[in-house]
Amino acid sequence: MSKERVYALLREQPEVFRSGQELSQLLGISRAAVWKAIEALRRDGYTVEARTGLGYRLTAAPDALVEREIRRFLPSEAMCPDLRCLEEVDSTNSYLKREALAGAPDRTAAVAERQTGGRGRMGRTFQSPAGQGVYLSVLLRPKLEPEALMGVTGMAAVAVCDAVEAAAGVRPGIKWTNDLVLNGRKLCGILTELAIEAETGLAESLVIGAGVNVRQRDTDFGPELAKMATSLEQEGCPVSRPKLAAAMIQAFCHLADSLGGDVTPWVDAYRRDCVTLGKPVRLLWTEGQTRAEALDIDGQFGLVVRLPDGAVTTVRTGEVSVRGLYGYTD
Repeated sequence: MSKERVYALLREQPEVFRSGQELSQLLGISRAAVWKAIEALRRDGYTVEARTGLGYRLTAAPDALVEREIRRFLPSEAMCPDLRCLEEVDSTNSYLKREALAGAPDRTAAVAERQTGGRGRMGRTFQSPAGQGVYLSVLLRPKLEPEALMGVTGMAAVAVCDAVEAAAGVRPGIKWTNDLVLNGRKLCGILTELAIEAETGLAESLVIGAGVNVRQRDTDFGPELAKMATSLEQEGCPVSRPKLAAAMIQAFCHLADSLGGDVTPWVDAYRRDCVTLGKPVRLLWTEGQTRAEALDIDGQFGLVVRLPDGAVTTVRTGEVSVRGLYGYTD
């Protein structure tokens, strides 16, 4: 495609003007085709400066979740051989679950500008407005016993912390089990979904998804959610969305390389980042609420708590409310 080839040449040396004739000769296309490609790039949101006698140069790129921009920040195409960039989808997790059934390969990634049915844990919805965040999922084919994947949600939380730190220069905290927080408000939600192969009992597919708030302001969240949620821009950490998407893909690939091995470094990182530890918490059981104190994270990312009667137990499922976060103060 002429547009992609012209883009590649302009991106090589963005400070250098390239004439229409030079581009035409290098690419073996007509001057008219070069002009059409330049206009197509402008329609995509690129700023292409044109000067008589000098030619064209690329001066600005859109903050769009398109393949060419995300791949600029990836070390190699092999890291993510199948990258699907979607304008709109119900949910990147749901999309990859469907694609997994259709035979999509290991490490297929899907990223969307907008989700119409973004999902979180416990069936909650996740707001995913266009142009405001990074909504990204990766399909893995680990072929491991389900028990070997018990800690994958905790590992995913650490992976997204790594990605945000690499791209935006700030490291979020983790509210058990898998909310990422900045300054006491939610920055990111994570959802992991596992499918088991009936005959072997091994994992058939593992989809890890994360939605990171990037550009939202209070008014974008609405009055109630604004008390609980934040974005990187609100916290003074603006970031290129393609750069963040690429960092998330790299972090999830690092996670994939660690599956089935020693997860101790991941547990140590989770424990370091976990804002729940040392805090009074409420264990939100179906039959009521129990107050406790969060003590530690065990080797499988379980939350070790002390109950009011002094007993120590480990929580592996359910909801935990943390004093000082999301409006819990008493």
